[in-house]
Amino acid sequence: MSKIEKIEISTGLYWISIEEANLRILCGCPEDSVKHMMKRGLTMNREEAGVIYETGPNAILLSDVSIQNGKFANLAEFPVLQMLYRQGMILPNHPNNDGSKPILIGTADQVNTQMEYIYRGNYGLVSEEEIIEAGILPEQAHEMMRLKLKFAFGAIRPSDELLDKRIVGNTSIEIQNGVFIRRLQMNVYEIQYQDQSIPVDLNLPPNTTYSPTYRLHFHNIEREYFGIIHSGEGNGWDIHRPCMSSILMFQGKIYLIDAGPNLLNNLTVLGISVNEVEGIFHTHGHDDHFAGMTTLVQADHRIKYYTTTLVRHSVFKKLSALMSVDEKQLYDYFEIHDLTSDTWNDLEGLEVYPMFSPHPVENSVFIFRAFGENGYRTYAHLADIVGLETLAGMIESDPAKPGVSQEFFNHVKFQYLEPVDIKKVDVGGGLIHGEAEDFREDDSKQIMLSHTEVELTESQKMIGSGAPFGMVDVLIAGQKNFYRQYAIKYLQNYFPNVPGHRMEMLLNNPIITFNPERILIRAGEEHQEIYLILTGSVEQIQTQLGMYNILSAGSLIGEMSGLIGMPSIETYRAVNFVQAMKLPVSLYIEFVKKAGVYKEIEELQSRREFLQASHIFGGGLSYLAQNRIAKVMRQISYSEEEVLSEQIQSSILLVIRGTIELCVDEKIIETLTIGGCIGEEEVLFHTPSRFQIKVTEPTTVYLIPGELLLDIPIVRWRLLEIFEKRLQAAT
Repeated sequence: MSKIEKIEISTGLYWISIEEANLRILCGCPEDSVKHMMKRGLTMNREEAGVIYETGPNAILLSDVSIQNGKFANLAEFPVLQMLYRQGMILPNHPNNDGSKPILIGTADQVNTQMEYIYRGNYGLVSEEEIIEAGILPEQAHEMMRLKLKFAFGAIRPSDELLDKRIVGNTSIEIQNGVFIRRLQMNVYEIQYQDQSIPVDLNLPPNTTYSPTYRLHFHNIEREYFGIIHSGEGNGWDIHRPCMSSILMFQGKIYLIDAGPNLLNNLTVLGISVNEVEGIFHTHGHDDHFAGMTTLVQADHRIKYYTTTLVRHSVFKKLSALMSVDEKQLYDYFEIHDLTSDTWNDLEGLEVYPMFSPHPVENSVFIFRAFGENGYRTYAHLADIVGLETLAGMIESDPAKPGVSQEFFNHVKFQYLEPVDIKKVDVGGGLIHGEAEDFREDDSKQIMLSHTEVELTESQKMIGSGAPFGMVDVLIAGQKNFYRQYAIKYLQNYFPNVPGHRMEMLLNNPIITFNPERILIRAGEEHQEIYLILTGSVEQIQTQLGMYNILSAGSLIGEMSGLIGMPSIETYRAVNFVQAMKLPVSLYIEFVKKAGVYKEIEELQSRREFLQASHIFGGGLSYLAQNRIAKVMRQISYSEEEVLSEQIQSSILLVIRGTIELCVDEKIIETLTIGGCIGEEEVLFHTPSRFQIKVTEPTTVYLIPGELLLDIPIVRWRLLEIFEKRLQAAT
């Protein structure tokens, strides 16, 4: 009989249980790991000594690399919270508190990274000095620290007081009670107990990703002048719904309010590609509002990041710890727009009022407004607030003790209850979330209850409404066709030197809707239309070459095959609801002739096709971004046995033909063939490559300036993932 139980929970996520040794290991911990365990029945309620608590893991095996296929592979915050609080391992006098601590297992880099990230996830900024550095006056900083210490039961505790760690190398080490683990190769481990052993492989296969616990239906959402898409009403424990969030539409542009787990999946079913996102308003850095940051850095432009300086400092310290990069580097992924708290900030017609909200980490809630025919219309998003009874219990008149002043309590209560047209509120309850009862007398026109994993009670239903995923509240209806506005922007970027009257040839064409999974153009067939994608995403599939990409808004589908009158070599298929402008091939040919741009299109198409076939420059980059790269990259050829380490000079080399070996002390770490790239260290960190880079046969590459690539977040992100994997492979 096996003494070691192994269960595949989900893609890249495993459960190892050795009950004789009282050890249950969660192997891998991407976003929503706890929800996956709950869904599989690996956590359940147990009652002991009159106390009901959850079962679950008491150890976590971390991935060797922090990023896999574009997503964070190690997000231990919620699994650790589940062990400490829902299992009761840290709670005084709890029947499951036997003095043991949750155990983090993995390489030194990953364990130490997670310890720091969990520390920042628990507390955010950890001193009055750090709060003052975020632009807060000393007197306010003292009040904020008093509040933080009250939430923290009087003390900021380092992670090693809450967690144990086991650092794994290539030799076997004991986890506990006779259970041993050793690392066989990158992300592959062997767990042994007595005479039995079992392997665990945490590597994600190519083109796969961590999956959500829920399934959502596609929505075809019209772009509005000022409206709210309800994109999540659950919390970090709700297995059926996305975490609390909203999407704000203003003048046809898309703004996120928070970035929770499975963000890319949630946007996709709403018919929104990440390249369509203009900006994000961020409340705070807990994982259920933060884990989707990996999606935002996979845009082909720097998404605007809106929050107060206080929240930005808190979030970026956590993100810096998680990514193991200098905090300053994070500013290269986003376009930072700091908001002033307790005042209206005018963002080109969209006005936003941030308000400090009591929480264990720095948190801002927002009121948004825009002026329309009948005056201002308003939406308030109150994520991770605190119950007023709980806050009242924190009132402490002695300024030297943890707590809050009566004046602070009155101010928070007044701001929470400010009447608006639509108000979404956190009613998760407990010590750090809101209560519906606080809003019973709220004069807002509509109250939406959110941030909970349980059904609303009858009493709560008398206070506020629910919001199914994808429901839209229109505050100011749009009277113009925003899709045509998108078409103008994309075509002007494609053809910057073409006069407006010629552009009208293209703009005077119909906009059509493709349903999800509908084929736009089939491989091997001639087509009479070219499509300009305005919203949504399209799959590009070429099975003979093994090519698969996701094309976003702004892409031209079938351009080159239409121009040369040949069948398409790819199939194009709608991922979600897609809005596209239908351009007749005959008209497009005439436009190209009159504009004199055929030769340029042909040259760029050839280079762009090569970029699309590579991992680093393929899916996720718009045609506009690929065109910018294609215009500046140049070919260089190298002879056999040439060493390139001295020649890269802050550029990326992309192999066209031939072979390049990456070596450390004559050991081959990786062999690059067509589509492979090198130069990530020089581009990201301006440091020489640690590898010997050898040409093993006559080789031709594209040389791409790193300076251009650093302005494209998704390329930066992929280079960082490549760097981390090569670093682990070399150790």
